[in-house]
Amino acid sequence: MSRQQSPSIKMVADRAGVSVATVSNVLNGKPTVSPDFARRVNDAVRELGYVVDLGASRLRSRKAQLAGVVVPDLTNPMFASFVSTLEHLARLADYDLVVVSARNNAEEEADRLRKIRAWRPAGLIVIPCDGAFAERLPDGFFAPVVLADRIPDAAGFDLIAVDNGPSAGAIAAHLDQQGYEDCLVVGTSLSISNIRERWEGVRASAKHMRVEMLEIGIDDAHGAQLLEERLRHRPLPGALFSLDQGTTLLTYCTMAEIGLSVPGDIAFASFDEMEWMRLVTPGITTVRQPVEEMAEQAWALLLRRMTGSAGKPVTRRLRCAVEIRGSTPRNPLEEAGKLKLGGRKWKLQGEPYSPE
Repeated sequence: MSRQQSPSIKMVADRAGVSVATVSNVLNGKPTVSPDFARRVNDAVRELGYVVDLGASRLRSRKAQLAGVVVPDLTNPMFASFVSTLEHLARLADYDLVVVSARNNAEEEADRLRKIRAWRPAGLIVIPCDGAFAERLPDGFFAPVVLADRIPDAAGFDLIAVDNGPSAGAIAAHLDQQGYEDCLVVGTSLSISNIRERWEGVRASAKHMRVEMLEIGIDDAHGAQLLEERLRHRPLPGALFSLDQGTTLLTYCTMAEIGLSVPGDIAFASFDEMEWMRLVTPGITTVRQPVEEMAEQAWALLLRRMTGSAGKPVTRRLRCAVEIRGSTPRNPLEEAGKLKLGGRKWKLQGEPYSPE
């Protein structure tokens, strides 16, 4: 046998001296096979290193206990946590999960969607690269799709997301109330619906504070240079609010390289909490998204769709929490606290739905 050739079920049958049907019965645990035949088949499987082709088995049985997940970037801690929760839930429901990353590229996302269709998944959960997801969904993809986190431009999809605008607005209102006169808002791109909603929330809630938006892209050297130039320019804004985790880390490191102190030289807040934000001094004021809950609700909704539940598309917005820490209060003696935006609630549009 060639090293490149995977052992087939026919090879197992030939080695054991039985029929292919007998091998299949042994592998499926049917009690009708004699102990001698079962022993010979199991010995052949072990000697050849045969592995059951789950994909072919599903096609033969017409069962599709397989679901797909597409995310923009698996190196993003939020997306990684989202996928980890889905993997656990899928395992409990006896589903296998195929997970792919689009590497923050719309064309690669379209290619991934085309290829994942060949697996014939029972359903799909997608965090799209941007709002134009409907344009990239392959023709003939009839399995249910639940979108998460990022809002599509086109209607008709089930969606589990968070209250981006109100949460970002709560940070802006806090900075406004602290007396900051101006705030630089930094994000990847307003073409991403989440960033756009957060920026709109900031603008709506900054009653007295002037705000300006700086888009720096994703892993964009030119954008990083623009950020550094803006932070070196004087006068500095009184506050800086970063709208996503990648931008937050870049901004924090850039401020450290320049020698800016927080909040002495500039107040600093972030959307998307990461663990390091609680560990630095002072701690970073931030919006904490309910990532695990978002994954739980996305899976529960997809599971309903995969098992035959129909109905109008559901839109659900989960509430975030805002953590006020030492990076934003003007008074260094002011005690940082928590601004609660609500608990386990959401806004529904379409089919009524309750958490399971």
